[in-house]
Parts: sequence; C-alpha cells; structure tokens
Amino acid sequence: MTRNTPIRELKGVGEKRAGLYNKIGINTFGDLVFHFPRRYIDYSETVPVSAAQIGEHAVIKAMVIKKNGAARIRQGLVLYKVFAEDENGDRISIVFYNNRFASEALSVGEEYFFSGKISGNLTRKEINSPTFLKTSEKNLLRPVYPLTEGLTSAMVTTNISEILDRADDGFFADPLPDGIRLEYSLSTLEYALRSIHFPNDSYSAETARKRLAFDELLKLQLGMMMIKNRTRSASSCVMTEEKADMNSFFSALPFELTGAQKRAIEEIKKDMCGSFPMNRLIQGDVGSGKTAVAAAAAYFAAKNGFRTALMAPTEILAVQHYETLSGMLESLGVGVCLITGSMTKKQRAAAAERLCSSDCFVAVGTHALISETTEIHDLGLVITDEQHRFGVNQRAALAGKGNDPHKLVMSATPIPRTLALIIYGDLDISVLNELPKGRRKTETFAVTAKLRERALGFVKKLLDEGRQGYIICPMIEEGGSELAAAKGYAEGLKKTILAGYRTGLLHGKMSAAEKDRVMEQFKEHELDLLVATTVVEVGVDVPNAAVIVIENADRFGLSQLHQLRGRVGRGQHQSYCILIAGSLTEESRQRLEVMTKTSDGFEISEYDLKMRGAGDFFGSRQHGLPDLKIADIAADRELLANCQRAARELLKKSPDLSEYPELRKETEELFTQNDNAAESL
Repeated sequence: MTRNTPIRELKGVGEKRAGLYNKIGINTFGDLVFHFPRRYIDYSETVPVSAAQIGEHAVIKAMVIKKNGAARIRQGLVLYKVFAEDENGDRISIVFYNNRFASEALSVGEEYFFSGKISGNLTRKEINSPTFLKTSEKNLLRPVYPLTEGLTSAMVTTNISEILDRADDGFFADPLPDGIRLEYSLSTLEYALRSIHFPNDSYSAETARKRLAFDELLKLQLGMMMIKNRTRSASSCVMTEEKADMNSFFSALPFELTGAQKRAIEEIKKDMCGSFPMNRLIQGDVGSGKTAVAAAAAYFAAKNGFRTALMAPTEILAVQHYETLSGMLESLGVGVCLITGSMTKKQRAAAAERLCSSDCFVAVGTHALISETTEIHDLGLVITDEQHRFGVNQRAALAGKGNDPHKLVMSATPIPRTLALIIYGDLDISVLNELPKGRRKTETFAVTAKLRERALGFVKKLLDEGRQGYIICPMIEEGGSELAAAKGYAEGLKKTILAGYRTGLLHGKMSAAEKDRVMEQFKEHELDLLVATTVVEVGVDVPNAAVIVIENADRFGLSQLHQLRGRVGRGQHQSYCILIAGSLTEESRQRLEVMTKTSDGFEISEYDLKMRGAGDFFGSRQHGLPDLKIADIAADRELLANCQRAARELLKKSPDLSEYPELRKETEELFTQNDNAAESL
C-alpha cells in the first residue's frame, strides 16, 4: 500500500462512506492520514452534574441507571433517552435523536464519560447527543475531526488506525532532512502521524502538531521564496541617486514626512538602484501617507528618465491619486496625466499625447491603463494600489507596458507582519506605522441599538456645524433578517430628526457611473449624509466628513471596521465613529471594546487574526494563500520564524530543491491550490 491507495480499499468503506470522504477532499490513504483533528476531547477533565453550566460543553462521569424505549416525537424524528447518575447522586438525562445504536451501546450499571453540550435547567440537566467512553478505557484523549453529515470521528479513527497498522517505512518517508529536524528539535514524521491521531497525552499531541505545522509552514516559505527567486532577472531600469536631488522634492512638500515615510523612500531608492527590479509592498495604516511615498518614488524615477504608471481599482480613487500627485509633482517639472475608462475618445487622445511629451512622467488611471491603445514609453516604475483588487493578468499587463519595470504595491489593509510575509511572500515589505503630525485621533464609541436615537442626534449636531457624515449598513435590501439595509435605512431617515438633510445612497449594485456621481456629490458637499454599504471601505477621501455610524457593527470583522472608520478623520475637524451593535455576546463586546481603545490598525489586525484565524483573515484566500491544515499563523509565530530560517538554509544549499526531491514535490503540491504560484515554482 502507498499514500495513493484508494480509500475504498479500507475495511468498512463502501461506496457510501467513500462518497462522504470525497465530499471533504479525502480520496486516498494519504489524504486520510493527513486529515488532522481540529481539537481533542480530554475525557479525564470531568465536572460533577451540579457544576455543569447550561449552554457550555462539559465531560460528565456517570453511571447509567435507566434507559427508556424509543419515543417518536414527530415524523422522521425519534428520541432515545438514557438516565445516568454521578458519584454525588445527581442525575442527568442523556438524549439521542435518531440514533438507536448509541442508546443500545450504553449498558445499565456501567459507568461512562459523557462529553457534550449541557441543556435543560438547574434542576433537570440534559446532555444532547454526547460522545462517550467507558471509564475503563486507558486513552482518554480523543481526536475530533472536521466531518460531513453521515461521517463520525469514530469512523475516521477506525479507518486511520487500519492504515497506520498496515503502513510500512515507505509510507512514512520523511521529506525533512535529518539536520533540519534535529536543529529545530522536531519528531520524526512517523511519530508525528501516529501521535496526532492517537496521542498518549497532551504532550505527545503537541509534539506531533509542532512537527506537522513546521512541515506546512516550511513548504509555504520555500514556495514563496522560490517564486521570488525565479522571477528575478537583471534590471533594465537601473537608476542612480546622483541623477535625482530628493531634497528638492522634500522641500516642496507642504508638510514634514514621518520617520516611517523617510525609511520607506530610502528602501525604494536602494531597490531601484539595485541589480534586480524592485518588488516592494508599502503597507500603511489609514492616513499614514502612502501616496506621498509613491510620489517620491515617481519623482526619483522621473529624474532618472523613466515614467511611472499608477493603477487604482476605482475611478474615484484614481482621480484622488491624480489630484494628490499633481499637487506634489507638477511644480517640480514632473507632469501627471489621468487615464480612465469614462473619459471620451478626445480626452483619452489628449492624455495619451501628453504622456508622450517630454514633461509628462506619471500616468494615473484605472484598468484603462492596460488597454492596447495606451502606450507608456520608458516605463520604469509600476505602482498598484490595493493589489488584491486586481487579477494576476491585469497586474502583468500593466508591467508588460515596460521592460521588466520596478514594482511598488500599496495597501491600506494593516496585516500582522507574520501574515504579510506569507500573503506577500514574494515582496519586500515597508511598513508605515506612524501617522502624520497634527492628525487627530478619531474618537470611537460602541453602543447598543437602544441609544440609536441619541447617536443620530449627535450626527445632527455635527451636520448643523457644517460637517458631513456616513451611515454604514451591512446589507443593501431587507432580507428577512434583523440586519440594517441601506435602502430602507435611507428612506427611514425621513421619519427621524435627520429628515430634511440632503441624503445620498451608495451600494454595490449601482453602476460605476452612478457610484461616481453620488460620491462626487458627497465630495462637493451637495449631500450632507451618505447611507452606504461597505463599498466605501477603501479610498474615499472627503476631509469634511467628521462622523461615521456603523450599524450592526458586531457583524463586521475588526479590520473592516477600522477601514470604515478611516473614512473620517481625514481633515482638520475632530471626528467620531459610532458603532451600533445589534446584539452583544461577550466575544463581540470584547471585539468592539478593542475598537474604542486603539486606533492602531496593526494592533487591531493582530487581535482580529487571533480571533478569526488566518484562513478568513481579510479574505486572504484571494491572495493565493494555500490552505493550512494544522499550522496556526496567529499562534505559531516562533515556529514560522524558524521555518523562514530553515527555508533560507535549504535554498542556499539547493536553490531549486533538487537535492530534496520529496520536499520539492510536497511544496509543489501545497501550491497547486494557486495555479499562478504553482506555475512559478
């Protein structure tokens, strides 16, 4: 047998069970053995019936004293009830639904451990559909697997046990060189695979998890580093510092750059003067001054005789960048032109003509920049804003306008550095973690729906002072839920103290032209209030907007709330963010409390990562992050650092991993989820 042996060759796995396994991506013996538990139940950690909390999971040690027969509650639902008693004489009901086999497996007079969620009330407690073990069992640490309906952890355990019993040395072939394994105190692969499924204790389970997580993170790092190395070729746009007097640029700015901005500019200059094309990410919090850094890079390129193309995901954002860059660069003799899809043929022709002139060195635009009719001669620098909003082919098409130009990516999404190193593993990273001087902190308040009227009264006060505001709703239209919907909300404001104020509506189902029209009206203060969905999350810059109210704030991720909050506080006025929670659990209360205590996007993102995990963090799957089965990026920081060191060590010895064929093969397999990444390996 091998890891590729079909799952159907296991005892008890017929067509039906094989189909269930297929549903969760398990087709072979190897798939099943590498299907890891998501947690363990420790049946030794028991509580007496009297101490078991309603609504919480618990393990109860009790003796079965009575079993009732089947009771048909309604069509298709049969209830089986068993009564048990703990050593204190307190009783608990064990309830199974449509599970005669579980009820029959329990014997009156026998003592068991029952694990499940406690329900009922203080005088009559129940435990519904529990898992259970006889107290005579020796191994009390049992795995719980990701499953699908019809498949149980017991079935998975039985099938894995058979595979491990039949496995030979070839099945446990270890891709990790012994030197790396010993250097980082890791177990063998065989020990890890046996112990992750059948641990003797919590120590052996963690030892196994550490080894398997190391493998996963190592392959992730190897893949990213190989992509980065493979895409490196000699630069055809080498620049020199002698040609660009950056002091002229700095002196022309109406503000002083932060230390973080100055560091980022130095890193960019060094990259563009290097032997290989720059591939750098500027990661900055809301309002950290990324555009000023981009302007410095464009100025440096222009003075070296190269043009810059900056592509933004929306026309609103492109126009904002155009206006900002023009203000910084035109007076220094570096012309800027705008190219967007909504421009007329005449306007596009005029922009294209200017781009060919000797004084125009920067083209700002949307996807229109990559159209066949747009020519950018001497393109030496490509800047993309919010890169994840563009497809791989679109980014490549823009870079294709030049001869392997330098690449700079800007992102306003604060991501913990550990996660950024993986998501943007093929990029060098500069972090802007300082806000410009004089920028006021946006005061943030979290309230329940009971205080909505008071919150709207506060909004009215600010509107009367000449300010503007946003109200954010999670939905566009009513959907039978309690969530606020933008359309109904905007209409409903006519019946509140905000009636009579000029109110606009903005959501994702509107056409691009409609969105641009509404945003332009808001920007020109033809509207006082904008009711919107999260379509305003990134890039909208209206300095006069001083208040944002976010309905159902408990339904948003923390980092998304932080992005939305960044729509205000962009001018000279004190700004406010009011988070209205529909319902507050203890977890959501803690999350919103974080928002009220800090305005540091990186601190917020760290907390968000811990709460949500890497898989769903910021839709990271759209960045091409392969699935991680067992590694936890939020918790495995030290392990990730070790993997990065090990990856560099291995690639130094064998840049293409040809000396480690099994490790190379498994690295390629991990990246098959991302075809673009896999093709680069």
